Amino acid sequence: MKTGLKLALITLPIALVGAAILAYVVANRAPPERIDLAERASAVRVTTAKVREITPTVIGFGVVTPARTFQAITQVGGTVDYVNPALQDGQILPKGAVLWRLSPTDFNLAIAQANANIRSAEARLAELSVSEENQRAALEIEQEALSVKASDLARAEALFKAGTMTQTARDAVRAAHLAQRQKVQGIESTLALFPTQRAVQTEQIALYEANLDTAELNLQRSNMTLPFTARVASHSIEVGQFLNVGQSAATLDGVDLAEVVVQVAMDRFRRLVQSHGDAPRTLPMDPSQLTDVLRTLKLQAQVRLSLGDEVVTWPATVARLSDGIDLKTGTVGVVVQVDNPYGRTEAGNRPPLAKGMFVDVALRSTPVSGIVLPRSALHNGRVFVADQDNRLSTLAASPHLLQDNIALFTEGVPEGSRIVLSTPIPMIDGALLDPHPDPAVIDQLLAEDAAQ
Repeated sequence: MKTGLKLALITLPIALVGAAILAYVVANRAPPERIDLAERASAVRVTTAKVREITPTVIGFGVVTPARTFQAITQVGGTVDYVNPALQDGQILPKGAVLWRLSPTDFNLAIAQANANIRSAEARLAELSVSEENQRAALEIEQEALSVKASDLARAEALFKAGTMTQTARDAVRAAHLAQRQKVQGIESTLALFPTQRAVQTEQIALYEANLDTAELNLQRSNMTLPFTARVASHSIEVGQFLNVGQSAATLDGVDLAEVVVQVAMDRFRRLVQSHGDAPRTLPMDPSQLTDVLRTLKLQAQVRLSLGDEVVTWPATVARLSDGIDLKTGTVGVVVQVDNPYGRTEAGNRPPLAKGMFVDVALRSTPVSGIVLPRSALHNGRVFVADQDNRLSTLAASPHLLQDNIALFTEGVPEGSRIVLSTPIPMIDGALLDPHPDPAVIDQLLAEDAAQ
């Protein structure tokens, strides 16, 4: 069979049948299913904004040091005659306790010598008084003799003018008169020196009395007494040891007051101070003025020591700022003080607040009221809110206080609004939300804050 005949009788009819079947299937097929477009809601966690109260708090760390330290330095030299048996490292000595005593022999000798010098000077002063009386009596006699010599000289001059006396005889009488005048002048000169000599002796007595006071003071200084109740930190003194003037023999730490220099970030400390209702809007830069501001605000402080599973606390007061900024950490030092750190002990479970303990300190201001939200709900100065139609809206809000995971708002966030806690996708105003309330999140934040 020829090829053209095969094409016409076999292939073409098959193709026509296939086309007819395809046309029939297309004509009788069901139309495609239509899907209506619907808006998709984004599932988010929300919480209702409520006014809460929190206490602004800053946590810092520091090392306990005594507020007062007594450096026992000898003011006089001498041999140690007595040492307090309780002068041992770690022992607590009461106020007025004698730490050591130097041998009094040298000091008693100095006192005796000063008393002898005073008596000698007083005797010399009395001798001057007697000598003055004798010289005045002698002066009267010599003045009478001078009067006689003057009369003799007058008669000799008259006889010499009358020619009945030689010049030699007149000159002899005149020489006798001059000699007597010289005696009188000598006595008068001696009497004129008595006030000066008496003044010299009086000053000498004052000098000896000062030496006596110094010797008695040195005798008192030979006993080293403790000016306040303190704990022995170190000592280096023994009986028979010779102490030089200015030598340090012991160091004692006061136990009535302890200090902790708390290192706090400058920005956090500034926010803590400014959160107080009575704080000035602009803090002074002068450290002394800033310390006065701190005392006016009366910030509360609490010293805490961790003992494993237990935390021991002591109430403290904010005293002042330290002398500068820490160059390594950029923090400011706040000095807090604890009264009677050794008198608050409890047997078995509360140690004294001793020197060298590493503690943390909580600084607190007055409580502040406002809308409390998780800090994660703040996005670059904006807060997401679910409106009454479950649509996303954005509020511009600046927190009044940021504290750990808490952000507190005093304005910008209405009370009762539903705050979006999780990040919505997409973050477009008006986007539909599927809100899921999380009522426990704020209570959990407040509980964590209180636990600090």
